Amino acid sequence: MRSTPEYDVDAAVIWHKSSYSGGSGGDCLEVAAPNPTVIPVRDSKNPRGPKLAFRPEAWSAFLEAVKAP
Repeated sequence: MRSTPEYDVDAAVIWHKSSYSGGSGGDCLEVAAPNPTVIPVRDSKNPRGPKLAFRPEAWSAFLEAVKAP
């Protein structure tokens, strides 16, 4: 198993809230600006909480699975 490269997701990145996140305080996902090696993801309701870092190919596979009927 290959590990995700080390990445400081607390460094100066610009976070973008999902366009599917409602404004009522529900489930909100934020993704940091694209990076060639990792895609940082966090819960917008807990920005100082844990963050995930996906490899670009894993993030693409996740997005395709979410879009699938």
